[in-house]
Amino acid sequence: NTLALSLLGWNYFFCVTEECTFSVLLIQLARITTLLSTGSLLFTSSMIMNVTYGVMTGIGTIDRLKKKAMDTMLLAEEEPILLKDVFGIGGYHTWPFPIDPVFEDFDRVMGFSTPQRLLREQMKDKCSVVNSGSSVTSYSA
Repeated sequence: NTLALSLLGWNYFFCVTEECTFSVLLIQLARITTLLSTGSLLFTSSMIMNVTYGVMTGIGTIDRLKKKAMDTMLLAEEEPILLKDVFGIGGYHTWPFPIDPVFEDFDRVMGFSTPQRLLREQMKDKCSVVNSGSSVTSYSA
């Protein structure tokens, strides 16, 4: 990606000699495309670094800005976010693919629980109490 962007920029930005066989319109479009691509690359890189910093420190962007404004950054007690809380407990081979991760404790990772999930958990707990409370004995004659 970076090599292609570099070659595109080199070929079109420095195409100012008589040997240049590209039309004026094509050169201008390529220059604009190169500038937009460079801006996109810089923006994407900064977003990736922001997320990486958040995972490594456990502090989100808004929390970090609030702590800097209140001068309490040194009092931060957040811990780094575990990779299994980001990517799930699947194998490493599933990390690059856009699939839903499976978490050990979904509610802890998400920080909330839906009413349907809570009801399902309550019903599962009630069924396990009822099943463990009654014992079935069989008599043979």
